[in-house]
Amino acid sequence: MNWAFTSSGNVTETYAAGLLREMLEIPSSSYQERALADYLAEAMRDLGFQTHIDGVGNVVGVIERGPGPTVMLLGHMDTVSGQLPVRSEDGRLYGRGAVDAKGPLAAMICAAAGAVDFPGRIVVVGVVEEETPRSRGAMAIRATHARPDALIIGEPSGWSSVVLGYKGKLDLRYTVKCPATHPSNPVPKASELAVGCWDALVELLGPDASHGVFDQPGATLVQVNGDLTSATVDLSVRTPPGFDVDALVNGLRERLPSGRLEVLNSVAACRVGRADPAVRALVSGIRRLHAKPRLVVKTATSDMNTLAELWDIPMATYGPGDSSLDHADDEHIVLSDYLRGIDALTIALSELTHLPARPGDDPAGEAPLRIRSLR
Repeated sequence: MNWAFTSSGNVTETYAAGLLREMLEIPSSSYQERALADYLAEAMRDLGFQTHIDGVGNVVGVIERGPGPTVMLLGHMDTVSGQLPVRSEDGRLYGRGAVDAKGPLAAMICAAAGAVDFPGRIVVVGVVEEETPRSRGAMAIRATHARPDALIIGEPSGWSSVVLGYKGKLDLRYTVKCPATHPSNPVPKASELAVGCWDALVELLGPDASHGVFDQPGATLVQVNGDLTSATVDLSVRTPPGFDVDALVNGLRERLPSGRLEVLNSVAACRVGRADPAVRALVSGIRRLHAKPRLVVKTATSDMNTLAELWDIPMATYGPGDSSLDHADDEHIVLSDYLRGIDALTIALSELTHLPARPGDDPAGEAPLRIRSLR
């Protein structure tokens, strides 16, 4: 038997920990993911996957186990810039991407390899450029792959939590130029107009706007560059489900006396119900490991937003790791949580054997789950 597997067919804990450590040792900031993709293609091939790297750099591994549903597990390989020393300490593994999101992706690879009783097709994808505005990796997957029967996105939810949805995102750029003039001239200056654009956006969103509430928009002044004659301001708005992006953009344009407002990127919010089959499968996996599942919604965005725009299928986001450590200088994952995440995913895959489930039905006999809003 392959040394990577236990007698029951599951990936060994030693192999799982080693896989994640190797992934952390390979720097893979956005646009620099190829070395990690090459490593994962070989690692998955050794675990029994058919693998390839697609035209944009995504690594794809497929395990065929006979007729049955197709489940896709998709996480991202890229990290924010800034490599951290990789080290193990007190049951924690430190390194850039440990939680966001190499830990969840490694857990998906191990779970898929160990899901020996799943009678269908499992597709594991490591995508590029999730940490960039365009999400080019996920865009390519939705354009080139047939939609699966169910989808799980790999992001840090905490091993005992399932993410039902994310806010959307609207990225704007306002550019303005003005004739040269003395600073004391009472005419508007480019820098002042840039600040006025931000003020107008805040006024349009209203006093209840907040990044901390899922059902309200929240704005960020990302960057301002300028002087008296030219200025550029980048703005970002996190949007709740049903938010009218066109009305906001048109309303902001009407309030700007000059200059140009561009929409750089726009992705809608997404949210599934707690009875979604992917959610139910993950909840079952967590419960069978004797934990109380939490259902959460997040005020950030992920590749779930990108894929939900075109794929109306069962989906949820899941992965071991504490999301409050995303991009942090002490980013780390608790190894016992990582291993539990693998087990929960393996059980969830077994539960997804029974697709499709009836939409809109709550799991019979299960206690209600409270939905929380997180960053």
